[in-house]
Amino acid sequence: MPDDLNLQTGRTILIAGPTASGKTATALSLARLIEGAAEIVNADAMQVYRDVPILSAQPTLAERGDVPHHLFGYLAAADRCSAGRWARDAGMVLKKVWARGGTGIIVGGTGLYFRALTDGLSEIPDIPDEVKSAGQKRLSEIGVVAFRAEVLARDPAMSWIKENDLQRHLRAWEVVEATGRPLSAWQEDAPSPIVPVPEARIVLAPPREALYQRCNARFDQMMNHGALQEAETLLAQGVCDDLPVMKALGAAELMAHLRGDISLLDDAIDRAKMNTRRLAKRQLTWFRNQTADWPRVETSDQAVQSLSAQLAV
Repeated sequence: MPDDLNLQTGRTILIAGPTASGKTATALSLARLIEGAAEIVNADAMQVYRDVPILSAQPTLAERGDVPHHLFGYLAAADRCSAGRWARDAGMVLKKVWARGGTGIIVGGTGLYFRALTDGLSEIPDIPDEVKSAGQKRLSEIGVVAFRAEVLARDPAMSWIKENDLQRHLRAWEVVEATGRPLSAWQEDAPSPIVPVPEARIVLAPPREALYQRCNARFDQMMNHGALQEAETLLAQGVCDDLPVMKALGAAELMAHLRGDISLLDDAIDRAKMNTRRLAKRQLTWFRNQTADWPRVETSDQAVQSLSAQLAV
């Protein structure tokens, strides 16, 4: 990341939370309270793709109104967007917003994007699928204790990882296997954070059952507004199943229906809703564990009130 993006020079607000939690409404309400000086920057890994505005629940042009929006729908479906790439793009956008005297409102549900913004994130190359498979196979063959010992032999600095944290052990194994360089060395090279101290921040965390109901209702709305047609477009483009865009809400399930792998559309919709709820649950857990010191609220109105108080708007 260019050095001149590593220094925060303007006001920035962070709005995070799971899918369907009310982040878009919060960001727009706050932007209008700031009276034209605010610009919204996307921090959702699916909303970067232009071919899935509905399946990724991007704000519509009508919702955006006269508030400038950035990094929504700016990549093709065939592109891959790592947290490092997003952070570079977000840093360039924020630099321009700050130069205009504006406030950047970062909004989204991708936790790693926020971490890259506030903590800095090393730009580790993508790990090939075959290396990931090899790591899983190795773990199965030798067991947890021996696998941990193997990881620590190759990267002793990873001794802080808890013994039962298989995900982190696998990640450390994969990185040194794929790159020939320990994960700890990559982490030491992490750039300085772009936004080390945001002016205000919030996590939207509705009660789980209420959030699940919102997920279901929103997917019904998405179906009414052309979600199936977007899936048809992805299918026509020959989008590979391993591309990140396939994680857009309902994309895989609707495309499976269109290919005939799921006979009934209603079954595909039910599966999509179930997987959306599972995503929301994972996001709730991530933000609860990784942003424990952020203010947390249940509703968009509460979020606007909290952020306004933090900003003294």
